[in-house]
Amino acid sequence: MDRRDDPANQNLYQKELEEQLSGKQKIYNDQVLIDGKAYRVPYKIIREIEFSDVSKDQLIDMEHAARLQYRLMLQESVIRAKVEFVKRKIIIVYNPIGAENNKPKSTKEDLISFMEGEGVKVDINKMNERDFDYFKEMYTYQFNPPSIRERPPYGYTMDEWRKMRDEYNKNASEGREKNYQKFKEWQDSYASMHPNVLGESISSTAVKKKGLTERIFGKKKKEGEKGFWFHGV
Repeated sequence: MDRRDDPANQNLYQKELEEQLSGKQKIYNDQVLIDGKAYRVPYKIIREIEFSDVSKDQLIDMEHAARLQYRLMLQESVIRAKVEFVKRKIIIVYNPIGAENNKPKSTKEDLISFMEGEGVKVDINKMNERDFDYFKEMYTYQFNPPSIRERPPYGYTMDEWRKMRDEYNKNASEGREKNYQKFKEWQDSYASMHPNVLGESISSTAVKKKGLTERIFGKKKKEGEKGFWFHGV
């Protein structure tokens, strides 16, 4: 799940396991159940902080915002960072001190200090923070999009959409099939009314089409026939 099966990472994970067994690292229950099977995840409950109303004097332009977002993502404790220049907002998902994992950690003060070093001073009075469930809000959202990202049609609530979804999809499928059959009927009708277009048959009757060379230079003469044959390009 967190690429621990990748051969390139086997030595790293084996070292981590040995440190846990020797007492150098605390052993955490970092498993989740999916369809009755246990999988390891790198994080469980971490933190998300959001800084709003960032001063225009701090986020100078879009390039400055993009550079800050990139450099935040280079921090080992940062899992996700989003700097919204237009909305004057900075959202950071990070691994806090005390989280139940052995990954690199930091504090929000460390992140605030880092942003100050990048020329962006945020107002802690305009900061919201909350617990962030990595498995439900990030991993599941990314790898199971149909169950998470489903949206009802405009004008319907999710409950209304779930009740009508199966019937709606069935009718839509039947409608597409009917439209396709109508198109096929139109094709057959058009072909019967216009058996030849630009010298080539378009009717449903199987007719051998001329090749490009034959259309340009004519038909190659057979033995005993009069005429000549151009050897084209």
